Amino acid sequence: MKVTNVTIESVETDAGTARITWHPAKKARLVLAVSHGAGGGIEVRDLQALARVLPAHGVTVALVEQPWRVAGKKLAPAPKSLDVGWRGLWPALAKPGLPVISGGRSAGARVACRTAVELGARAVLALGFPLHPPGRPEKSRAEELLGAGVPTLVVQGGNDPFGKPEEFPDGAYELVEVPYGDHGFAVPKRAPLDQGRALAIITESVVTWAGSLG
Repeated sequence: MKVTNVTIESVETDAGTARITWHPAKKARLVLAVSHGAGGGIEVRDLQALARVLPAHGVTVALVEQPWRVAGKKLAPAPKSLDVGWRGLWPALAKPGLPVISGGRSAGARVACRTAVELGARAVLALGFPLHPPGRPEKSRAEELLGAGVPTLVVQGGNDPFGKPEEFPDGAYELVEVPYGDHGFAVPKRAPLDQGRALAIITESVVTWAGSLG
């Protein structure tokens, strides 16, 4: 599907200037706001796939760039600063008057979980939730995920060093595995599924889940 009417909006927050790239649905019933992780921007494969696919299913996608990325910095600030930026963006995300799914990948997923109830999010989409630092399972961040307080979908690579699907605790959330995927959902060339199928698992899962939100 070819996305049209893409617009870019700058938003001032207490953490600096943020940016939203809007991919509107013709007959939107939800807004999916998704931010990037600590090591990349909105150009990553999963966020771009969601922006291409979801508008055809009644979901406007807002790709969010945190102030540190807009400012050209290479390192993400502390979690509290990320939360400040997300809070400052929220009025712009809610402006269309539709329920907003708060989402993000990696560090952005943590932000969405921490702030969901406070901001009145309809649900949370956590892409590549960093359950723990690589090789440090004792440094669990499960509390953030379990405390989201709203319907939550986790999409996790089967070989994610930040937390494989089988490492996740039981809780009131749904989890979809992208087989063989790493933290960025890249799959090895020798895997039984190719990169296109891996991305399709992500988009199809999110479309189905978003449809269940009403």
